[in-house]
Amino acid sequence: MTALCNDLTTLSRINSDFISRDRQMLIGGAWVDSSAGATFAVRDPSSGKELTRVQKASVQDVDAAVVAARKALEGKAWGEARPAERERLLLRLADLLEKHADDIAELESLDNGKPISQATGLDVPLSVNFVRYMAGFATKIHGRTFDVSVPYAPDTRFFAYTRREPVGVVGAIIPWNMPLLMAVWKLAPALAAGCTVILKPASDTPLTALRIGELVLEAGFPEGVVNVITGAGCEIGDAMVSHPGIDKIAFTGSTSVGKAIARSGVDTMKRISLELGGKSPVIVLDDADLAATIPGIILGIFANCGQVCSAGSRLYVQRGIYDCLMAALGEAAKSIKVGPGLDPATQMGPMVSAGQQRSVQAYIEAGVAEGAELVVGGGQLASEGFYVSPTIFANTDHSMSIVREEIFGPVLAVQCFDDEAEAVKLANDTPYGLASSIYSTNVNRIQRLTPAIKAGTVWVNCHNIFDAALPFGGYKESGIGREMGEEAVGLYSEIKSVCMAVG
Repeated sequence: MTALCNDLTTLSRINSDFISRDRQMLIGGAWVDSSAGATFAVRDPSSGKELTRVQKASVQDVDAAVVAARKALEGKAWGEARPAERERLLLRLADLLEKHADDIAELESLDNGKPISQATGLDVPLSVNFVRYMAGFATKIHGRTFDVSVPYAPDTRFFAYTRREPVGVVGAIIPWNMPLLMAVWKLAPALAAGCTVILKPASDTPLTALRIGELVLEAGFPEGVVNVITGAGCEIGDAMVSHPGIDKIAFTGSTSVGKAIARSGVDTMKRISLELGGKSPVIVLDDADLAATIPGIILGIFANCGQVCSAGSRLYVQRGIYDCLMAALGEAAKSIKVGPGLDPATQMGPMVSAGQQRSVQAYIEAGVAEGAELVVGGGQLASEGFYVSPTIFANTDHSMSIVREEIFGPVLAVQCFDDEAEAVKLANDTPYGLASSIYSTNVNRIQRLTPAIKAGTVWVNCHNIFDAALPFGGYKESGIGREMGEEAVGLYSEIKSVCMAVG
């Protein structure tokens, strides 16, 4: 096997300086060490080598962050800030993200392993656009007025209205697959609504969250409005979920952890939003334009090394075009250039960690053992780093773990179907319901299938297309609530009804 490693001598000066020293946490507007004096390593997925160290927060650090966030929430500088001021600060943050786009994209690629082309072309611009989009909602949060009829007070007139108020201190727990984008998906609507935030990035990928912390201070947010703490989810994540001083948990991650958070949150009746796992079906009808379909399928499963909750990991192809499409898919997968994220020519990088690499390899081995046909890929690619080759299985069925379970890696399971009814039945035969896609040139067929698919998003003739205005979230075990769009602001506010007797 060859070595596929990033050349760290090419890092920008800003990023070289950033990883050259242990990173501190942001609590109450100050950069601080862990109260326990502990740190942990952040590793380069292309080599497995240590990049830098960050603080390993303790439960006491969670307490300190909650105190800081509560003080900011109730203080004049943020608690009494006008909506236009919140908008201005968010727009300033977006400008800073855009100003430092190249450095942030490089840091995101280094931290997560994703190709620099994806970080530059997708993660950073989507993040900038999203912060700007949400900034506008700070001045557009409103209630309604009502003409009420109170049968037991017929001679009294009332003026009744609702108002939206910030839910309070938000604990935002984000995953490692798109750490920059997931951070702003939580931060921007929470801040627009007037909340304060304690952001906990995944321990595998804390670097861009800490960089956002620097930009938050530079943008001029008051102390304690945004806090960034780093450490193990099983320790500080659990402490956040159970903390009585945190009013809401916003979580993106696995369904199993999301369920545990929901159960624990009941004890304090926290507001909870969950963006969880998926096993997204892709349906290709026999009238699909294959020239457009093949790239869409490839992007849907192999982008970000398949480490996407909405990855199109189950492919259902109508029988008449099955052989033709499979041949083209195999060639397309073989042509993908796998390499270190910082190489501009790389199309698919390594997995985020050794643990994730082992997990994906175990699924591939299970697919073979369960009788699926390995069409392409299936192996580890390098002697160093966490690489898995683009992998496609044919002749799969729903008894196989590679079809039933979320792999979160570059593994596609394919089977054929005969008619639309069968396609819908197969697509919906899953506990998940995050996303899906349909490929067809027949509008009537598309309109029949779209409402039949039980998923929060249905893409048509494309996959993994995101925009700040489009709500994103899942049916069934794929979560509670919606990220992005106007719906996201509602996740971070409470509705208060006011009824006044006026005569």
